[in-house]
Amino acid sequence: MIPDTHTYNISQLLKVNNYPEVERILELPSSGSGRIYFRISFKSKNAENIIASFNPEVNENIAQYSFTIHFIEIGLKVPKIFAKDESYQYFLMEDLGNTSMLDAITNMNWEEKINLYKQVLNELIRFQFDGIKGLDLDVAWPVSKFEKQNVLWDLNYFKYYFIKTHNISFHESSLETDFQMLSNVLLDTESEFFLYRDFQARNIMIKDGETWFIDFQGGRQGPLQYDLVSLLYQAKANLSEEFRNELFNYYVQLLEAKSYENIESFKQNYNAFIWFRMMQVMGAYGYRGILQRKAHFLQSIPFMINNIKVLLQEKALGNKYPELNSVFNQICNLKDYQTDGLEANKLTIAVNSFSYKKGGYPTDISGNGGGFAFDCRSLPNPGRYKELQDFTGKDKLVINFMKQSSVGTDFINQAYKLVQQNIDNYLDRGFKNLQVNFGCTGGKHRSVYCAENIANMIEDEYGEKVNVKLVHQQIEKGI
Repeated sequence: MIPDTHTYNISQLLKVNNYPEVERILELPSSGSGRIYFRISFKSKNAENIIASFNPEVNENIAQYSFTIHFIEIGLKVPKIFAKDESYQYFLMEDLGNTSMLDAITNMNWEEKINLYKQVLNELIRFQFDGIKGLDLDVAWPVSKFEKQNVLWDLNYFKYYFIKTHNISFHESSLETDFQMLSNVLLDTESEFFLYRDFQARNIMIKDGETWFIDFQGGRQGPLQYDLVSLLYQAKANLSEEFRNELFNYYVQLLEAKSYENIESFKQNYNAFIWFRMMQVMGAYGYRGILQRKAHFLQSIPFMINNIKVLLQEKALGNKYPELNSVFNQICNLKDYQTDGLEANKLTIAVNSFSYKKGGYPTDISGNGGGFAFDCRSLPNPGRYKELQDFTGKDKLVINFMKQSSVGTDFINQAYKLVQQNIDNYLDRGFKNLQVNFGCTGGKHRSVYCAENIANMIEDEYGEKVNVKLVHQQIEKGI
């Protein structure tokens, strides 16, 4: 439901600007930021839909307004802003429809996709070389230039919101040394161009067969490599290295056509920007996905990890960055995101054990927001017995202990009846993901025992009809 304040303020802005009578104000699905978008339709058949946006960050809106006017004046395809309110929080804008480039490429063959990407690279060059000329960088938000401070912000964003939220081990001082070395390479790069900041297929719209560009308000003066990397290494676009290399070579040709003189330097620092962008994006996935539980960020993490696995083979950081290499190898082994051996056309049932005290409820990377959570703390606790404390629910001593009481067996059977009902329903409806979680105090004994039993019962009954993915969070983390 749209808050009455937004409805009223948008209605007033429409009235002041003499728009016809409104038929509907529809709130659109949220994005990664705090901005809220609404599609407005009118009763008059001659009036086209428009978009209203609300953003409480006024300085960001000022940047968007100024950049939009400049880009339109030089012929770049960005949505027009028809009106704004006095607070600079509400805009009325051109509606570019619902089809992003990320949506469009899903059903394209190689040739269609490569042609679309080349078309977009032609526009990127225009943003970078022409867009910076006459651009008012005094209003840029939150910074006007690609400098050391904001590079380190992004690297620490990765450290605090991805590395630490996933309990990845690292040596603090050694990681900071690697960060400093990488930032020096990045900053030793020509930076006199417009840096779009989030130039990816999700922010490129397709309307009437043409490409349009949105979400550039965080732009600043910076290097060429960053936006090219943002486009080619977008996790969910899932491009092959062969595809990326062809586009990289095409972009170099565009630079040559511009008589750009520093192409060798551009190539030399390119890989460093790939890894830097990876870290910035993974910081966003940690913050928006793990902490804020926003679905499309969570769903992108497995794709990003696949990117990292390829990069470690094809474009490795090298021995100069030992701590970062260790971190990335650990990320590749995160069991929560592993999809190897799972058939995409089947229902995947993720069965997890967890600790209420140490790790908390498991993240649902399917984007469904969660599933069953069974509290095993009412069951007899092996952890109270010294001779069982060092074992887990997978070990024979603990299994025998749990079997001594009918309480555990009854609990598992009752839980299975509920889970079974959902599995049957999900199979009938063609759903692809179900999460089943068992929690106890420490996440080592009772929850593990129950999760093991449920996973086996599902496999015994449903066999090849489903994928079963079993993860014991605390055991995997060694906590």
